[in-house]
Amino acid sequence: MDAAVRVAVVDIGTNSTRLLIGDVEGTGVTEVERATTVTNMGRGVDHSGLICTDAVDDVCTVVADYKARYEEMGAERVMAIATSAVRDAVNGDAFIAELRERFGLDARLLTGEEEANLTYLGATAHRPAEDPTLVFDIGGGSTELIVGSGTRVGFHTSLQAGTIRQSERHLTSDPPDPHELEDLADEIRNLIDRAIAAEPQAKARRAIAVAGTPTSLAAIDQGLEPYDPGRVHGYHLGMQRIQRMLSRLSSLPLAERLCLPGLHPGRAPTIVAGTVILVQVMRAFDVKEIEVSELDILHGSALSAAMAPV
Repeated sequence: MDAAVRVAVVDIGTNSTRLLIGDVEGTGVTEVERATTVTNMGRGVDHSGLICTDAVDDVCTVVADYKARYEEMGAERVMAIATSAVRDAVNGDAFIAELRERFGLDARLLTGEEEANLTYLGATAHRPAEDPTLVFDIGGGSTELIVGSGTRVGFHTSLQAGTIRQSERHLTSDPPDPHELEDLADEIRNLIDRAIAAEPQAKARRAIAVAGTPTSLAAIDQGLEPYDPGRVHGYHLGMQRIQRMLSRLSSLPLAERLCLPGLHPGRAPTIVAGTVILVQVMRAFDVKEIEVSELDILHGSALSAAMAPV
């Protein structure tokens, strides 16, 4: 590319709806504006198979605000993506059609493979070739696991496991009962073990964790009020520290988690399940530490949109 291209990406996830407006030049994305709104679109999808009407309305309200903002900021290319909850829902296609009708957005319903590739691209775009690296994204309805070296992805899988899905399945007590936590951990470890069994490329020497669970833990660990992405990005968390936070989070009732410094109130209901998933991923890949990254599928999608033919 000869000049920077201003790109807007709208990411309609199971737990949150996000916006990135950025200037893309080469493999670099310079953020102009970024926003996250916890919309919890995946609530109930695991049980009913449907995106509820209230969730659709909540997401559309946010998308309307985002559209006004990226038009005001002069975005030349716009990419909207939808992931796990929309993939799983019986009325997912109807939701995509509503976005097209109301906002002129041709949202891409990503496959697990596309989601993995865009996440890896975003997380590693600013890095030189490294030893095998695990990049993982714990979403509301699915968890993407990707292992690659440099720009090459050697292994990826999309687990039907996420913060909302597993909270609804397992964590019915407040605070969660220890047996509920054990059942959740066992389910996640079994899912991972089946996915990586007999996969020689599913081995990593380092790990980069993206999305709301690791960024929230990094903010909690530093007591960040308000949230500071500059102090979260690149923050390192070891297993012992994460386990200590899990013990604390899982012992607190929701009313107390809502007031915890560094934790966005919208993530308080699902942070325990997300942290259990995080610990099980680290154990399965035998990594003792994660690097938290603010660069994720939003940045990978921005790069993809900028490179796409007009």
